[in-house]
Amino acid sequence: MSRIVHCVKLGRDLPGLDSPPWPGELGERIFNNVSLEAWRLWEDRMRMILNEYRLLPFQKEAQDLVAAQMTEFFFGGGSALPADYVPPADR
Repeated sequence: MSRIVHCVKLGRDLPGLDSPPWPGELGERIFNNVSLEAWRLWEDRMRMILNEYRLLPFQKEAQDLVAAQMTEFFFGGGSALPADYVPPADR
């Protein structure tokens, strides 16, 4: 049986993640407050951010940017799209 969290992103009780998805305090905060459904939305956003900024996930700068965007996505007003981003359907 999956654990249920009250998702801060989607505003309702939903199945949570199986383990913290990120190291440290941020990972624990996400684990305790973000649903699996919202995490999947974030994964799509993270891929877009990495691709648009042409970042490599193992680089420290990329990890710092991803952590900041993740915090804003879940616990802030939502992360902003990169300035030059054009959705795939509009390209």
